[in-house]
Amino acid sequence: MLQNTIKKSYLSSLGYDFIDAAFLPKGKDEYYLRNMQNRSGIDYRQLTAYEIEVLVRNRNTSDNWNNILVSNAFNAELVKNCKFYGLVRIGKLEPYCLEFSDLKVPVGLYNSTIISCDFGDNVCIDNVNYLSHYILGSEIIINNVNELVTTNHSKFGNGILKQGETEATRTWMEICNENGGRSVLPFNGMLPGDAYMWSKYRDDEDLLKKFVSFTQERFTSNRGYYGKIGDRTVIKNTDIIKDVWIGEDAYIKGANKLKNLTILSGDEGRTQIGEGCEIVNGIIGYGCRIFYGVKAVRFVMASHSQLKYGARLINSYLGNNATISCCEVLNSLIFPAHEQHHNNSFLCAALVMGQSNIAAGATIGSNHNSRAADGEIIAGRGFWPGLCVSLKHNSKFASYTMIAKGDYPAELNITLPFSLISNDVSANELHILPGFWFFHNMYALARNEWKYIDRDKREEKIQHIEYDYLAPDTINEMFDAITFFEECTGNAYLQKEHANINFSKEEKINQGRLLLENNDAALNGIEITAEGVENSKRKVVLHKVAACYHLYKELISLYTTQQIILFIESKNYKTWNDILNALPKKSIRNEWLNLGGQLMPTSIVHELKEKIKNGKIKSWEGIHTFYTAQSSLYPQQKLMHAIGALFEIKKIKLKDFNADVLLHLLNGAVTTKEWMAKGIYQSRAKDYYSSFKKMVYENVEEMNNVMGALDKNSFIIEQQQALTQFKLRVTGIKKKLKLK
Repeated sequence: MLQNTIKKSYLSSLGYDFIDAAFLPKGKDEYYLRNMQNRSGIDYRQLTAYEIEVLVRNRNTSDNWNNILVSNAFNAELVKNCKFYGLVRIGKLEPYCLEFSDLKVPVGLYNSTIISCDFGDNVCIDNVNYLSHYILGSEIIINNVNELVTTNHSKFGNGILKQGETEATRTWMEICNENGGRSVLPFNGMLPGDAYMWSKYRDDEDLLKKFVSFTQERFTSNRGYYGKIGDRTVIKNTDIIKDVWIGEDAYIKGANKLKNLTILSGDEGRTQIGEGCEIVNGIIGYGCRIFYGVKAVRFVMASHSQLKYGARLINSYLGNNATISCCEVLNSLIFPAHEQHHNNSFLCAALVMGQSNIAAGATIGSNHNSRAADGEIIAGRGFWPGLCVSLKHNSKFASYTMIAKGDYPAELNITLPFSLISNDVSANELHILPGFWFFHNMYALARNEWKYIDRDKREEKIQHIEYDYLAPDTINEMFDAITFFEECTGNAYLQKEHANINFSKEEKINQGRLLLENNDAALNGIEITAEGVENSKRKVVLHKVAACYHLYKELISLYTTQQIILFIESKNYKTWNDILNALPKKSIRNEWLNLGGQLMPTSIVHELKEKIKNGKIKSWEGIHTFYTAQSSLYPQQKLMHAIGALFEIKKIKLKDFNADVLLHLLNGAVTTKEWMAKGIYQSRAKDYYSSFKKMVYENVEEMNNVMGALDKNSFIIEQQQALTQFKLRVTGIKKKLKLK
């Protein structure tokens, strides 16, 4: 019968030989890393005979009083009923109280077992049953903690190996796929772009090896690092903290277990962890908040994200400024600005590209169709599955896809951005309304963009996160959608008129383009269906195709005009020829990727990969420097993409781009902006005019006091002001360039 292995050693060994002799560098003692880590600047001395006498009188014990070192401002009267083992260094202790929130405690060390630790000035340590191998900052409060310990092989949540360890002990984070086929190593400083590249390019062995070496080389493999707790951190009523590095100004209260973690906290954002949390093997970024029974295992939380109310985050990366409450998220990579608030929502084996919202009852990725748990969901930014949506692996969704309530029976490949997807059970059909957000929910679309920008609390914005719903990724999707509309429309028309003839794809596209561009009356009454959208034999019906066809073109024109306006305003161009000569000469609508929320041309991502493999980029810091450089180049790259999109949508070349074309674009942009502003107002006004909305109120005054008056809606007012400013900018450009 197996038994617990209990090792016996002499009491005199407690607090010593933290680093095994086999792992000590030649000429170094067990404190060499500790001395390097302690940057307090305190000059320590040995205790005086009188101080030892006071300590003994106050019921303190030590295996060797000569190993208790203190600062010149040490007050022995403020140390009571403690047991000391090993080398302990104590900073200034003065007869003060430290107060935080409703907690007020005296400075000093009380009722604790302390093994080989360093303390800063004026700490408050009380009732810590086992405090071992930590370096603690100044003015920290630690009250009622059962175990606070660091082992000699601690990795603080990073996926590295220490001396003498085997690969089997390395901690991997199995994102995007439950079978571990896209596993990555978590590390302090990991950005969503890092996690994406590492999980995505699994066919590139040389690249993957570089990522492993970058992670291992980012940290030393030496054993013997102490845990650290930063200045002014408060920890109270917590059970177990083991192998945890904690930054400054953190607040931890009532946690059950914290193990193998880095908890970043400080000027960039104060991190807080609350009651009942059990958090193991992970990285917690600056300004994160984790409260009320959260379970997190093998994870990275990027800065300013939140886990609340019993949420479970396992084998997942959670991007910046995201919130997960109550629910379960497994094996997922989530880009910045994600919202998931409901207890009965479930997200598994998914890549969610940010600005997303998962509603109650949504079951994303629970249904595996293959013989193994190896399915995946890929969702572009703006993903919004509604109430009680159930999706199957594998499925893929374009940007800003909204999914109506329903149990979707088969895999989906939705390539049309800004669409509403619905499952018509009675007719056994799948219905797609492209352009839904612009036709029916403009208020939410515009407000979400504003909200994400407002909530981006990152201090260090290494990756530029794109929040605009009109950007290179969505524009490219609209171009693809336009061709898709043409093919589906041409196919529907030709099947009706010539049912027995097989037409080529090109013939269908040409026919559909002719009909859609002219709003041909022949389209009236024709049902347009799509193929390759759902893995089933049932009908997939497209709605408002003609309207959305022209909407997409209008949005593309708006996008290009906005970029041209920014370009003109960026420098003091006085004539149209000045502008024309400064425009990029080889602008093309190139392919783009969403790299963790930062949009990059696909060619640039390939360049990054090659630089990593050939050694020109040698570390994660080098990759992050590349991200930052690309962020500064983004406006120019976006302009080139916009000019290419303009030429393609208008079917012109640079030589055709004259002042008249610019004037037409400017006037069109104003018209589109006016339509959008009106849509923002009208989509919100529906809530005020609906009889079902109003029936819970006795009168208008009650409704306005609860909902806020429509005419005082701050966001609508802001959008109207933005429209006015846009018109003034356009008028200024037209006046300056003498456009009429």
